[in-house]
Amino acid sequence: MDTRHNRFVLAILSAACVTPLSRADVPVAVSLHPPGAMFSTGRAGTGMLQAGEAYFRGDTLRAGLWRGIAGSWVDLNPAGATGSGIFGAAGEQQAGWATVGGITRASIWSSTRESWIDLNPAGSVHSEARGTDGVRQVGDAEVGGLIRASLWTGTAASWVELNPAGSEASAAYGIEGGEQVGRAFIAGSQHAGMWRGTAASWTDLNPPGGVMSVAYGIGGGQQAGTVFIAGAFRASLWTGTAESWIDLSPANAMDSIAYGTDGVRQVGYAVVDDRIRASLWTGTSASWVDLHAMLPAWYSSSMAYDVYSHGSAIFVIGSANIIDLGDQAMMWVLPNPPASCNLADITGIGGPPAAPDGLLTGDDFVAFIGAFAADEPLADVTGSGGPPAVPDGLITGDDFVAFIAAFAEGCDS
Repeated sequence: MDTRHNRFVLAILSAACVTPLSRADVPVAVSLHPPGAMFSTGRAGTGMLQAGEAYFRGDTLRAGLWRGIAGSWVDLNPAGATGSGIFGAAGEQQAGWATVGGITRASIWSSTRESWIDLNPAGSVHSEARGTDGVRQVGDAEVGGLIRASLWTGTAASWVELNPAGSEASAAYGIEGGEQVGRAFIAGSQHAGMWRGTAASWTDLNPPGGVMSVAYGIGGGQQAGTVFIAGAFRASLWTGTAESWIDLSPANAMDSIAYGTDGVRQVGYAVVDDRIRASLWTGTSASWVDLHAMLPAWYSSSMAYDVYSHGSAIFVIGSANIIDLGDQAMMWVLPNPPASCNLADITGIGGPPAAPDGLLTGDDFVAFIGAFAADEPLADVTGSGGPPAVPDGLITGDDFVAFIAAFAEGCDS
């Protein structure tokens, strides 16, 4: 297939997918693929800023950012760097890597190329920053022949090793406040885990029966990742312990991974019908939403890496692939419904499929009773033992008791 023709078609398709972000009342998919790029990936977002990388013909992979549309691309590749990329963003800070002087170095930026800061610790031959909360950064650094989970506070000299005692290698991928998530190799097996600022604080999140696991994202008291169990990778959610593990994998998925969470929603991908599909969940397997279905038919696969809310919209950042053309950075923009006033607020005026509306009405009561009688997911409002347990994919007496109590309590006006 003629490459020049491919690029011409790609430019048309990218422009066709651009939709104004103000239209948060309806779900839309927005291509962030920069004009002239061969391929690109969206990795993270915050507010109206999205970050990732793009490759241009005859050039190198370049870290960069957008502000809502493909044409807003800003190149962050540092002067003298032979490549760079971004994994995380918070506020006006981006975290990733840049290869300078033949060494790949953990890096941060403040939205401009000139703001680049080298985080590579002394003695490290390779390092990458995987996430940031705007103040602190996490990632990994190879020091003394060992890849070590790492924590920084904005400078190379601030480096803190997080590698747990006895671990053969480790990496940290996400950070929120005083908590970090990632993985460590323990007795030859890869285990998801979390830290609270020191190597000694390591908590193993690998659930019973898990052959291997990784935690990639953290937000709002949740950790997101994947567990290989029963012969498949399964998108996973935790709330701080191995025992809290929730399997998010859709019932018909071959494999799945969750890369990010904002404490309410989780994103990643699921392989369904032999296609890799960008995916969104809200805490249960049954809540799975196929984001790939929002894309034009020419996209063959897609992935989602980050999710956050801003204003009246939910933003999901990732990429989508066109066969023979490569990946395009992609952003999904979804309506952000009013927050539920309590767990009994399960629908809006008129009942399902209306979203929770911050009110408790007869529509909520009727919808719950109907869903409970039919054993439908809408009635799954809590887990075993009742609140504060999160929904667990089961409809039990705990759900009934919790709903009735919350409905009787009512919402603050």
